[in-house]
Amino acid sequence: MFLLGRRQALALAAWSATSSQAWANAPLTPREQELYEAAKREGEITWYSGQYSADSSEAAGRAFNARYPGVRCNVVRSTSQVAFQRLSQDARAGVGQCDVLSSTNSGHLLQLKRQNRLTQYRPVNADGMLPAIRVSDPDNYFQTTFLGIFVMAHNTNLVPEADAPRSWTDILEPKWKDKLAVGHPGYSGAIGIWALQMRNMYGPDYLRRFEANKPQVGRSSVDPVTMLNSGERAIAVATATGTILLSASRGNPLKPIYPSEGVLAAISPSGIIRNAPHPNAAKLFMEFQTGPAMSMAVRELFADSLRPDVPPPQGSRPLDQVTLLSPSMEEAERGVPEIREQWREIFGI
Repeated sequence: MFLLGRRQALALAAWSATSSQAWANAPLTPREQELYEAAKREGEITWYSGQYSADSSEAAGRAFNARYPGVRCNVVRSTSQVAFQRLSQDARAGVGQCDVLSSTNSGHLLQLKRQNRLTQYRPVNADGMLPAIRVSDPDNYFQTTFLGIFVMAHNTNLVPEADAPRSWTDILEPKWKDKLAVGHPGYSGAIGIWALQMRNMYGPDYLRRFEANKPQVGRSSVDPVTMLNSGERAIAVATATGTILLSASRGNPLKPIYPSEGVLAAISPSGIIRNAPHPNAAKLFMEFQTGPAMSMAVRELFADSLRPDVPPPQGSRPLDQVTLLSPSMEEAERGVPEIREQWREIFGI
C-alpha cells in the first residue's frame, strides 16, 4: 500500500502550502496584468473541465480565484465526452455559456477548429512548459493544458504485487475474469484514447478478448479506482496515476502498475470558444493553465505537472523513466468515434 510516512507527509504539506501561496502571490506577468484588468470588468469565467478529476478541477478553480481576485472561476466538471456534448447542446440552442473547453480527446478541439468555433490565442506562459509536451495548434486555436499518465492499479489486499499483471496484454488472461474495472469511451476521452492505442498496438481483436474477462465498466477513468477501494474489483485498467496516488494517500490499499510496454500519455488541449461570454477572462485562464500556479494547485492532488519549475507529484515515476504511448491528434479524431461504436457493439453498453 502506498502511504506517505508522517515526516514525508508533513514536509510535503508544508512545502505545498508555502509554494501554492507563493505562486498565488507571485507578481503577474505583463500579459497577465493586462488581461486581469480586462477580466475584472467581466467578473467570471466558465470552464468546462473534462481533463482533471472533480477534486483537482475544484482545486484549480480555487487557485485561479486566489491569484486573480474579482474574477470567479465557475467549474463545470464532467467527463470529456459529456463536456463536448454539453458544448454542442449550447451551440444548437444558440447560447454561449462556456468560455474554455478542456478535453482529454484532442479530436474535440480539432473538430471545433474546423467548424470555426474557437478563438485564436497562444498563452505567453506556454513558453515555460516542459518541452516534451509543449504541443499546440500551429494556428494557435488550442494549447496543451493537461498531462495525464494512465496506467493500471491493483488492490494490494486482493492481488499481491508479485501476482499483479505487468503488461496491457496480461489482463487478457482468463485468470482476471470478473476482476477488472475500466471506464467507458462514450463518456471519457481518455478511455477512448486508451482503447484506440490498444487497437493500434494489438489489433482489432484486443477489445473482444478484453470483454471476455467481463470487466466492470463505469463511466470516467476515476470509476475503476472507486471499485478497487470498495473491493468490488481487484485491477483498475487505464486510470490516471494521480487518481491512484491520491486515493492511496488517503489510506486505500492501492498501488499503480506501470505496464512494461509503456503508459498511455494523454497530452490534451484546451481552447477558447469563439462566442465565449467572457473572452478576456478566458485568455487569462489560458495563461493560468499553462503557468506555474495551475501545476502547483493540481500537483497537491497528485496530478502531473506541466512545467519544469514545478516538480512531479510525490510517488509518481519521472517522465524520463517511462515510455509514453499515444495516438496522434489526427488518429484520435478519426479513431475514437470508431472505437466508441466498436465498444458498444462488443460490450453492449
